[in-house]
Amino acid sequence: MDFNMKKLASDAGIFFTRAVQFTEEKFGQAEKTELDAHFENLLARADSTKNWTEKILRQTEVLLQPNPRPRWQFLANSARVEEFLYEKLDRKVPSRVTNGELLAQYMSEAANELGPETPYGKTLIKVGETEKRLGAAERDFIHSASINFLTPLRNFLEGDWRTISKERRILQNRRLDLDACKARLKKAKAAEAKAAAVPDFQETRPRNYILSASASATSLSTILMSPVVMSLQLWSDEVDKAEQELRVAQTEFDRQAEVTRLLLEGISSTHVNHLRCLQEFVESQATYYAQCYRHMLDLQKQLGRFPGTFVGNTEPASSPLSGASLATAAATIPVVPTVAGIPATEAALSLDDVAPPASGTRKARVLYDYEAADSSELALLADELITVYSLPGMDPDWLIGERGNRKGKVPVTYLELLS
Repeated sequence: MDFNMKKLASDAGIFFTRAVQFTEEKFGQAEKTELDAHFENLLARADSTKNWTEKILRQTEVLLQPNPRPRWQFLANSARVEEFLYEKLDRKVPSRVTNGELLAQYMSEAANELGPETPYGKTLIKVGETEKRLGAAERDFIHSASINFLTPLRNFLEGDWRTISKERRILQNRRLDLDACKARLKKAKAAEAKAAAVPDFQETRPRNYILSASASATSLSTILMSPVVMSLQLWSDEVDKAEQELRVAQTEFDRQAEVTRLLLEGISSTHVNHLRCLQEFVESQATYYAQCYRHMLDLQKQLGRFPGTFVGNTEPASSPLSGASLATAAATIPVVPTVAGIPATEAALSLDDVAPPASGTRKARVLYDYEAADSSELALLADELITVYSLPGMDPDWLIGERGNRKGKVPVTYLELLS
């Protein structure tokens, strides 16, 4: 391989000079050119933007692709490598099954094996269908968030920030060169002043030498020049050279500082772009949660149409409310005694024949709108107040609600029981 030895030696010398200057600055043995306050503020804001963009990017990736166990880290990394390869090949990344869709598949297979006609099998099918819809909504949300939010953040870190970092390194080198030139000029001037202060003893001694007629004017001036004058002349030349190098270094530093400053001021445009991306991320997330909410409401209504699934159990089934809330509700909701001669199950269904308890009924605030599935249920509107109580043999997830002269079954999960 053909090497340019002169360039290699020059680069090595520049690197050594910068290293010496940097080391002396760290130990306080050399002066450092300070940037103005506005430039320092731009640098600090750029660093903060970069650091927080990295943190937000990583945490958003965790939100969209959670890895609760370390053993899934390899799979997550493999997925990211796969996305990178497809991006470089300019091909569409194949859609992967989400956790909700995988859960739906397991529930469907379990229902087919345990019996799709059984209450448990029917419920598994219904919940599995909802989980599948949730999984599809999650995939759409991940795709939208990746395009509208994650991609712009990555583009900034891999594009604009790399350019800024490169120009900042160049500016740092230009500053080291400038400070080295300043130090070199300072030393040359100090040496020149010292040489000028030394007395010339040679001028006081007689000259007993004879010059040949053929000696040139240059040789004559050189021979007649004393060591002190020669030294002074050498340091004067060194000062001129150092001043020339300083002017060149100052010009290069100023030019690079201007380039870097323009890039740093562009961070404001980056903030505007990230703000727009953040708003799109919030909109997609709101859409996703709204879809999940509608799917779960539909699922609750569908599960409410299977009274045989829960009625008759010796222990109350769990509900979306906490166990403590259900225990409190069960202890405070009055129980209507069984109508004489009527079994409990029949009394629970004959709502018109059963009067509410004379005392001890509770008020409840409706949390969400509820559409009655049949005539035995009471339609609800969010934020309205109704009277509720329980009947013997009822599903613990349901109560009897009254509003005016109308009454019917209402789901506990749609209510906030008031004291």
